[in-house]
Amino acid sequence: MTATQTDRMEPSGPRGMTPERQRIAAEALQSNALFKALASFGDFYAFVVSVFRKGFTHSFQFREFVSQAWFITTVSFWPALLVAIPFCVVIIFQVNQLLIEIGAVDLAGAGAAVAVVREIGPIVSVLVVAGAGATAICADLGSRKIREEIDAMTTLGIDPIHRLVVPRVAASTLVGIALNGLVTVVGLVGGYFFSVVLQGATPGLYLNDLTLLVGLSDFIAAEAKAAIFGLLAGLTACYLGLNAKGGPKGVGEAVNQTVVFAFMLLFAANSVISTLFLQFKLGA
Repeated sequence: MTATQTDRMEPSGPRGMTPERQRIAAEALQSNALFKALASFGDFYAFVVSVFRKGFTHSFQFREFVSQAWFITTVSFWPALLVAIPFCVVIIFQVNQLLIEIGAVDLAGAGAAVAVVREIGPIVSVLVVAGAGATAICADLGSRKIREEIDAMTTLGIDPIHRLVVPRVAASTLVGIALNGLVTVVGLVGGYFFSVVLQGATPGLYLNDLTLLVGLSDFIAAEAKAAIFGLLAGLTACYLGLNAKGGPKGVGEAVNQTVVFAFMLLFAANSVISTLFLQFKLGA
């Protein structure tokens, strides 16, 4: 019996493929997917290096930077406030409930400061920047890409990274820092209202204990975290926007990917930065 006849007698899977051929095809597909993922990571790394290099070696597009910073602020300001108030209040409320159980409600100020300054402020502010500002940046650059405006700029000798990407990344970083301060103030004020008015904390002790566990170094670290988060969100949005393909549908997919990838990078970076900061602070 020939090999051809043997193949014909083997049970066939989908599309007439034998189990062995299915296994080979699946392995090839997995290898191809891994290769694409590594290639995309390499392209993103090269893109980031190019952004930093051109940001420091070329003249800065200040007018474009101001325009983009104002645009990101307008789309992020009110969402940041509306997210910060319930998010901060719920966390502080839960912390205060624990303090009430152990009879230490007058430490509500210290708990609120730790929660808001170290974690809630940077996370909330830059999640809004990534969810509102970064998606708008990606949609703008993606629409320019599919209309071949980016190719036209390159043909005219204008570098898209220097002209479009660097100002947007810088604007996203600056707005992340500014919103972090805003969210921190809103969170502490909301925590005061809930702690003092609703849960019986002493007003003077609440204000006095704000600096019991949190100092200037914590706020500086929170601002640094917000800057890094804003930088990552801007880089992700610009990279995916400039690589959008497939017309309007491709732009929509790039916008969706911006939200997912930006959030993944932000939470991963937050874990690393928080761990390093606490280890450094405890070690000091």
